[in-house]
Amino acid sequence: MSKPATRIDESKPFQAIRIAVLTVSDTRSLEDDKSGRTLAEMIAADGHAVARREIVKDDVAAIAARLRAYIQDPEIDVAISTGGTGVTGRDTTPEAFKQVMEKEIEGFGELFRMLSFAKIGTSTIQSRALGGVAGGTYLFALPGSPSACRDAWQDILCHQLDIRTRPCNLAELMPRLTET
Repeated sequence: MSKPATRIDESKPFQAIRIAVLTVSDTRSLEDDKSGRTLAEMIAADGHAVARREIVKDDVAAIAARLRAYIQDPEIDVAISTGGTGVTGRDTTPEAFKQVMEKEIEGFGELFRMLSFAKIGTSTIQSRALGGVAGGTYLFALPGSPSACRDAWQDILCHQLDIRTRPCNLAELMPRLTET
């Protein structure tokens, strides 16, 4: 299956989005966090702002608290986590996200796993990557490898967080996320 071409509407100006990068790990520090660094570098290279880059232990309450802080922070539009999306006992990121999400964006996890299947085969079933929205903030949980971060950013998120992407994108919906 070939990827559809991404079309950029050059008549629209680029709008930088403020993104928090959260690494979920019991063992990493900012100095040796390759996945968080990879993600932050790609975000900045594409013209967006890295509003925060932090590490939190793989603990449901701690992850959920950090996500709630991002949702309450008017300087953060999107929170992307890396790590803790597998199936082992310490992988609790999806559970934390589900505690705070108002709506799940099912297509994100589905598309991520479809793209991942082309690279790693059936091992992709171990990924519980997901996306959602809460309080007007987009939330995305990625696996903890630099490769998975690159795939999610380069193949999905950089396009959906660019207001110029056609035929539609998540960025243009941001002003309407809190409608009632």
